[in-house]
Amino acid sequence: MFQERKLCFSASRPSSSTFHYSGLFTTKTIMQLELKNMALKAGDQLKVKGVILHDAERFQIDLGSDAEDIALHFNPRFHDDSDGAVLVCNSKTAGCWGDEKREIHNPLQKGKDVKLVLKLTGDMFEVELPDGQEMQFPNRVGMDVISYIRVRGDFKLTSFKIC
Repeated sequence: MFQERKLCFSASRPSSSTFHYSGLFTTKTIMQLELKNMALKAGDQLKVKGVILHDAERFQIDLGSDAEDIALHFNPRFHDDSDGAVLVCNSKTAGCWGDEKREIHNPLQKGKDVKLVLKLTGDMFEVELPDGQEMQFPNRVGMDVISYIRVRGDFKLTSFKIC
């Protein structure tokens, strides 16, 4: 039986300021952090640091306008039936998922510290992986401003920074 712990923050961020959080959210139940009313724009970066749980199956970082409209769903999976450990990106519009983009190159390791940098460049999202490689995913929905951020799954979030 999984329990879900949900932490919600609402914040308004002027385009010229930096929003930063440091702390530790940890449970082996499903962890979830949601930020609403944000203003992540083209050129901004979301830096996420944490620890992937030693028995992780998956976690996700979602960027969009709400839980039903997600421009980037970044979803590392460690026990995928077809590909083993894989990085999956997708988008969701009005609650309907698009076609997955699957990347077999997955440098993320269970039980390890990780830093990910997610960038919106306008028509593209870029995810900088810990080994320096970059994964790209198109901004299929053409979202100009990201107002919703969710981090969920088998991941101990230690800090994030929007700059």
